[in-house]
Amino acid sequence: MTIDIDAVTEILREAADTAVLPRFRALREDEISEKSPGEIVTVADREAEAFIGLRLRELLDVPVVGEEAASADPDLVRALRNEPAAWLVDPVDGTKNFTRGSTAFAVMAALVREGRAVASWILHPIEGTVYTAELGSGAWRDGTRLHREPAPEKTSELRGAVQRRFFSPAERERVEAVAAEFAELGGGAGCAGVDYPRLAEGGLDFMLFSQPMPWDHAPGGLLLSEAGGLSLRPEGIPYRPDQDERLLLDAADQRTWDRARSLLLP
Repeated sequence: MTIDIDAVTEILREAADTAVLPRFRALREDEISEKSPGEIVTVADREAEAFIGLRLRELLDVPVVGEEAASADPDLVRALRNEPAAWLVDPVDGTKNFTRGSTAFAVMAALVREGRAVASWILHPIEGTVYTAELGSGAWRDGTRLHREPAPEKTSELRGAVQRRFFSPAERERVEAVAAEFAELGGGAGCAGVDYPRLAEGGLDFMLFSQPMPWDHAPGGLLLSEAGGLSLRPEGIPYRPDQDERLLLDAADQRTWDRARSLLLP
């Protein structure tokens, strides 16, 4: 079954307009809670996820693996491996940014078939910008096709981001030891839905993530690969949301991926 890309886009826009944007910079204390140590959730996350999941199943009646539902029931993630198809939903990617009043948040979804992302959507609600991708058909920003140009050849000109939160002390030391070799090595936006488009459009050249969750990386990973970049595990295997691996390295091209891999990882 072919999925109507525009129909999913409109579902995300409606969820943002009704459940997310009315709470932006207007959340009460009782609308924010901690779902696990260091991880917060808001009423906007929960309401948007419920709305999106219901509407997506009207388009294609397959399991919905939402970030918030999977937090409450981790067994839901098995659908990515065990079911022929499943929806992935991240209702507010960058929840901490959202609660702090930062515009660096996104509403995201992906369709997974046989464990592989085949379509994805990333909506930036504040700007109204939407990024979409289809396996084998390209990546798009508001209808304009994206093509990632090769990154600079010199390591000293490369710009990267590393999510260090779940790194071991030895891994952190390694990253810190090589940071000066790059033009930029920051921590990213705290939102995969912002960082992946930035990499796909040339604002970054590589990104390294620890403990990548499928709802965070399936949408952007497909966008990046369809734009011409790479989203690979450290051993060089393409990222799949049905795999439970710890590290993920994304890059503009193979040369940049190889260089970042050799410097950042043992």
